[in-house]
Amino acid sequence: MRDPQIGEILVQPDDLKQKVREIGQQISADYAGKDLLLVCVLKGAVFFLADLMRHIEIPCEVDFMAVSSYGSETDSSGVVRILKDLDRPIAGRDVLIVEDIVDSGLTLQYLMRNLGSRKPASLEVCALLTKPDRRKVELPTRYVGFEIPDKFAIGYGLDVAERYRNLPYVAALTDG
Repeated sequence: MRDPQIGEILVQPDDLKQKVREIGQQISADYAGKDLLLVCVLKGAVFFLADLMRHIEIPCEVDFMAVSSYGSETDSSGVVRILKDLDRPIAGRDVLIVEDIVDSGLTLQYLMRNLGSRKPASLEVCALLTKPDRRKVELPTRYVGFEIPDKFAIGYGLDVAERYRNLPYVAALTDG
């Protein structure tokens, strides 16, 4: 019996696999011959990053950042605190931020400004999911997996109170 908090499935496992493979192939082509560093935004993007890296066919490195945005449990204020910073400098590197979801865009805007000030050769974004209806700031997102409706999403790394990250699909959270 399925957990009653797991609602409508927004992205099926097979669709996730296919899209991640396509994005990995596109990144391989776009960054061929470049010094690619993938920056994973913890914790939600870990599953996406792990699967994505398996489909990137060029040499690349990975680093991690953890950020916390102030606001309600489901709404970011855009005021961000870095909980874990990168381990190495990124000056002169081609940096691709790997995000699980772009919601309001405020946290990502902060990351773009912060990392951009460190003088990378390039700085782009790869997001598994976006919610266009919730966007407060427009940001260039080079790679996008899926646009989803304005529902609280769980699964494939996304959580509520640290639960449901292990679901093999993306679903909407219910009140149940």
